[in-house]
Amino acid sequence: MWLTTADGSTLLARQADVTFGSATSGTTIDVNPGTTYQTMDGFGAAFTDSSTWLTWNKQSSSQRDALLTKLFDRTNGIGLSLMRLPIGASDFTANSADYTFDDTCCDLNDFSINHDKAFTIPVLKAAKAKNSSLELMASPWTPPAWMKTNNSLYGGSLRTDRQSVFADYYVKYLQAYAAEGLPIYSLAIQNEPHNEAAYESMRMEPAQQADVIKNQLGPKLAANGLSPKLVAWDHNWNEANYATTVLNDAGAKQYLAGSAFHCYAGDVSAQTAVHNAHPDKDIWFTECAGGDWAPNFGDNLKWNLQNLIIGGTRNWAKGVLFWNLALDQNHGPTNGGCTDCRGVVTINSGTGNVSYNVEYYALGHASKFVVPGARRISSTTVAGSVETVAFRNPDNSVALIALNPSSSAKTFTVRYNGQSFNYTLPAGAVTTFKWAG
Repeated sequence: MWLTTADGSTLLARQADVTFGSATSGTTIDVNPGTTYQTMDGFGAAFTDSSTWLTWNKQSSSQRDALLTKLFDRTNGIGLSLMRLPIGASDFTANSADYTFDDTCCDLNDFSINHDKAFTIPVLKAAKAKNSSLELMASPWTPPAWMKTNNSLYGGSLRTDRQSVFADYYVKYLQAYAAEGLPIYSLAIQNEPHNEAAYESMRMEPAQQADVIKNQLGPKLAANGLSPKLVAWDHNWNEANYATTVLNDAGAKQYLAGSAFHCYAGDVSAQTAVHNAHPDKDIWFTECAGGDWAPNFGDNLKWNLQNLIIGGTRNWAKGVLFWNLALDQNHGPTNGGCTDCRGVVTINSGTGNVSYNVEYYALGHASKFVVPGARRISSTTVAGSVETVAFRNPDNSVALIALNPSSSAKTFTVRYNGQSFNYTLPAGAVTTFKWAG
């Protein structure tokens, strides 16, 4: 078992083993491998341009190798296995660079991913060398300005007469990344389509999203032998009806793998509402940022476990991703968005040294022990007391994550296949138990 305490004095630290027997005490957490739910893709964060630029340009090769080991190696680190990648510039882009992969109107003859070849692609390859099962989820903040109604990378919407070339743009992107040995596992149609911001963004209503999927993007991907998992919505919990509206369109649904959600408004239970409406389609949780607005380690640990690691997966998420993988000591480099966000890690841009933030440990309690292909299985959870989620890995090992969100220690019994053990979890702490199934 591994423990992280609310005061940060114990951080994902292995504790003395506990042994199955017959004793019971307090609340009983039944773990039942016979009841199964979604298959997991993994846990991770976003390879923003800012994150990869810092890693490649502000660290020595030995610092970078040590960091990537702690992030992606499951034995010597936390084994992150699912990462998000903005397509072109986002609000976290180094040197405030606004760009897409073809900024010249009005065809794709100048398409190039050379910008990413400078540092993003080398970092992705180095990360994949640490974890061969690493998968990439790509999401566009904006297409080229010349495809949009306002001829700007900021805000606006997609011109209906450019929907065909819009789809061609993403076909070229997928082909270019595959040629680099980095096939894209999943593709969102548009990041945050209801966030028309003063940085890279685009508004897209559900009717247009469905139209683009069924008449342009879906058929063109198929014609080119490309099969990324297409994802609708990719925005907040509070507008889950957007996802169901797109999925309700049978023409679009045939091409979609499911929908994705962010944490900035609404409640995680919205994921279950979408799942219940379309149980044949999958759910991913793809973005949440911590920041200086919430500086307390224990409060953040509890919130992230309750809402994302435990809450996200208990509400059908196949993957859980935070926002920036790495930011510097000044919360950047930024490009028009959040100015006090926190990365999973902080890289000092002067020294290259790394600080590991609460998000690292929250992710690690899942990513180190729940491998791609694991199935979520049934476990008792008691809101406000002992909150849990459990998984069975492909090798049949079981991982049980337990959080005590209360202000006092909680003693409980874990029962599995007729055997049990007792454990007392400190106030605000989280533990992961792992055993052979």
